[in-house]
Amino acid sequence: MKRIMAMLICVFVLAQPAYAQKLYRISVLQVSKIQVFENAYDGFMETLKTQGIVEGDNLVVSRHIIDADLDANLWEKVGILFKIRKAAGRIVDEHPDLVLTIGTPATKYSRDKIIKKGIPVVFTCVANPIAAGCISMTQAGPGYTGATIYIDPYDVIKISRLALPKMRTIGIIHCDDDNAVAFAQEAKEKASKQGIRVVSKQVGKSDKIGPAAMELIKQGVDMFGIPPDTYYALRDNEPSKDLLAITHENRIPAIAFMTSGSKGCILYIGPSLRTNGEISGQQAVKILKQGVLPEKIPIGRQENLTILTDTDALKDLGIDVPLEILQLAKPFTESS
Repeated sequence: MKRIMAMLICVFVLAQPAYAQKLYRISVLQVSKIQVFENAYDGFMETLKTQGIVEGDNLVVSRHIIDADLDANLWEKVGILFKIRKAAGRIVDEHPDLVLTIGTPATKYSRDKIIKKGIPVVFTCVANPIAAGCISMTQAGPGYTGATIYIDPYDVIKISRLALPKMRTIGIIHCDDDNAVAFAQEAKEKASKQGIRVVSKQVGKSDKIGPAAMELIKQGVDMFGIPPDTYYALRDNEPSKDLLAITHENRIPAIAFMTSGSKGCILYIGPSLRTNGEISGQQAVKILKQGVLPEKIPIGRQENLTILTDTDALKDLGIDVPLEILQLAKPFTESS
């Protein structure tokens, strides 16, 4: 009898690893808590959940959100850089299974320290992978991968032209953010191939948008394009709201080349931030559950642009958008 009991105990003990549930640990790093980042984070977490990795069950998440003003001056930016690197050190000490970085600064300035410790990194909400230190637009590099929100200006201008056939000049106001400057320059080059002229104006992040908008109106713009630029999210979307008030007053339509922001644009064209987070979540699952090396996973990107429309703005400006666009568009909400 004792021998049988001993055998049963051995079988039970040996069987335990098969039934033990793996506990995953993920650290998250981002600079500032803004809605677009939260949308991406929610998409990331929801994807993990659908694949059986659930916070509070078999997943522990440690979030590191660096409190910083997006309109920081040069010296404040240096301070933010040091905060990112310090946070990266704390994350390394946590020994997570994976790190999610949200946004370009968090990715660019924390990546090396984390990867050197053998911890895989997955990024989301990065507008230009090369600007974040990636090898190319499709390949990140050893130890990391992620999802980009890059959009080709040619595509969004083409859709804009379809919505506004008489449009010939687009006005773009942007700040000195590297991604925003690059987008404006690329937009000028690719718009010219479609017979469209782009005039742009750079502003400081603390500047009011009104003077720049009026200057471009005097130059004959017949549409404003809102680029992927953190400037528009500052001070509770103040620049975005002010610009849209001016465009409506002057009966000039605005189209956002992103799917978030304030109501008032006739169209919002770009990648969904939540979808971007979902793509990063899919990459994380491959790393965590399948053991795939990050560098073996191409940088992800939403295949088809999301199109949203504000019907109130269309009615207010008396614009009839072609049915082929309306059939693809979904209603815009400020939590999109």
